[in-house]
Amino acid sequence: MPDLVPPPSREPLLHRLRDLPRWVLSELSALVALMGAALGLLVFALIADEVVEGETHAFDEAVLLAFRTPGDPADPLGPPWLEGAIRDITALGSTTVLTLITLVVVGFLVVDRKRAAALFVLVATAGGGIASYLLKLGFERPRPDLVAHLVDVQTLSFPSGHAMGAAVTYLTLGALIVRTESRRRIKAYVLAVAMGLTLMVGLSRIYLGVHWPTDVIAGWCAGSAWALLCWFVALLLQRRGRIESANGANEADQPKPNS
Repeated sequence: MPDLVPPPSREPLLHRLRDLPRWVLSELSALVALMGAALGLLVFALIADEVVEGETHAFDEAVLLAFRTPGDPADPLGPPWLEGAIRDITALGSTTVLTLITLVVVGFLVVDRKRAAALFVLVATAGGGIASYLLKLGFERPRPDLVAHLVDVQTLSFPSGHAMGAAVTYLTLGALIVRTESRRRIKAYVLAVAMGLTLMVGLSRIYLGVHWPTDVIAGWCAGSAWALLCWFVALLLQRRGRIESANGANEADQPKPNS
């Protein structure tokens, strides 16, 4: 009888990744976070350069007008109730709402006895807010005057503070919660909510006519880069046992490869 050759393994890649040592997954996560942050900063720099040179004007005008009734830039697309709903959504990127959400998460981490993680959240989100403010002062781009503003605005335009603030807060909180949560379904849900809220807030600013599209894209890039940098720092701190990981355990206690 011919020798029976076992069929090739069809084990999903995800199952194989689960078998890798924890320190290997940690190294890969750190590398992905750092590369993502670098990519976000690169795209932001490219957009900023084009904005300063005025090369994005045609694109900005076309996208902004696409959200308005043809021939009437004061009338946004959609039924009247949609405008009110978009105003509610854009409030999710306001300083007040982002601060409240941050404090709620910080409180949860403190109650869950993850005080180092709570302090990290405060520093990360506050730092992102300061960075957004400084970038606005540096570029001094005025708000769009092509269409009517559907909400009152007083600050400068580039990058979008709502888009960047939402990315900084929601993605930073989401990434940190993922690092302190062991269940995969909860990790996927948290990241999906964080990314969804960030996208909706940015799009709402374009719909309301208070930001050029490149303001929002730049805000997403800068905010995402900040969040990924925070994730990278959190990984390093967890490796040194200074931030709690899943179930309050420190990654410094995990076995490392022999040197």
